Amino acid sequence: MAEFGENSGRQAEEHDGTNSRNVPEPLCGTGDSSVTVPRGPWSSHHEQRKKVVLHVDLNNTILVSDAVTGQGTVAALEYFLTTVTWGKMNKHGTWEWLSDSPSLLPPCNDAVSYYSQFGRIPGFTSTAGRRFRGILEEHLHLLRWPDGVKGDRELAVKGEDGQLYHWILPSFFQLLKDLAQEGRDFAILFRTFGSDLPRVLRAMFKAVDEGAHPLFPDLPDLKLSVNMTAGKIRCSKRGIVLSRAEDRVSTRDGERGLYQYLSSVEGLGGFQDHFDWWASNTFSIRGGKPLWVDPFDQNVQHIFIDDNIRQNDEDTIVQPKVFLDPDGAETRTACTSELYDITLVQTDLLRAISDPSYFTQRVHICLENYDRNLQQGAG
Repeated sequence: MAEFGENSGRQAEEHDGTNSRNVPEPLCGTGDSSVTVPRGPWSSHHEQRKKVVLHVDLNNTILVSDAVTGQGTVAALEYFLTTVTWGKMNKHGTWEWLSDSPSLLPPCNDAVSYYSQFGRIPGFTSTAGRRFRGILEEHLHLLRWPDGVKGDRELAVKGEDGQLYHWILPSFFQLLKDLAQEGRDFAILFRTFGSDLPRVLRAMFKAVDEGAHPLFPDLPDLKLSVNMTAGKIRCSKRGIVLSRAEDRVSTRDGERGLYQYLSSVEGLGGFQDHFDWWASNTFSIRGGKPLWVDPFDQNVQHIFIDDNIRQNDEDTIVQPKVFLDPDGAETRTACTSELYDITLVQTDLLRAISDPSYFTQRVHICLENYDRNLQQGAG
């Protein structure tokens, strides 16, 4: 029987400053990445072009801004840098940097992110984080809207410095092109706690239907549909309810129905997740954005991409709910480390800005790791 997560032995100890005291034991158990996931029979004729449903966060994943906190492009990128730069308080009670290079994972066991130690600090690279100023400026330059091209109201945004920037990362549009050119059946679901979803859907429509993006004018050739109705996912002790327009699906009717609904979506659309529920669960895996994973399904794979996915289950944003049996309704909450780089991708925003193929590469890694686990399970 295969084990999800055997390739994900790295443990991130990063915190984002949320209070995780007085928290009950994690539903997923010990946090050991060796927890097994049951497998169905593996077929040598397994269709490699299975459908992929991508659940994609917005802020600091494909957007470098945050409407909830009022952060523009510059402030949002500075904030991200505080979450991926590492140090510790020394014996003299002063901050000591442990690395000059940003990274998602800490460089050593006793490192903490600057954000977890000090919280949100405006003007980070002008004060304590001056050593990272060059990284900020480099990535702001890469985000600049093309010179000589009029800014689009939906696709471009003016930064606090007066410069015009891409609102949605070009690497995300490149992902759409790459998946289509591979001939892959795929759908995109934006999943956010914030209020940007309606604007994102409008921007996507302009790009993929009207060809308004100056770097990707041929996106209409992909024939992608955009569902402009923003849905909602609401959680409580009684269960989870998903609604969009006339659609309404609830765990009261079994979790399998929600999985089937999300597996059947087409094109691009989105749902606003339940921030208050996450907060009431101390920002832990128990209150995270729900993601149903069926390890027996060889036809559909769900992948969640979010900058706040972390291998510390007391400080992460997605709750993976893994089905226990083929066609069954019962699920368990899997540890993040078990599914890291298999169905869960922690966004590296700097790489997503600098590498046009970043998202495509991450999706391919997940597809390969998932299929490898299935093959080993059959063995």
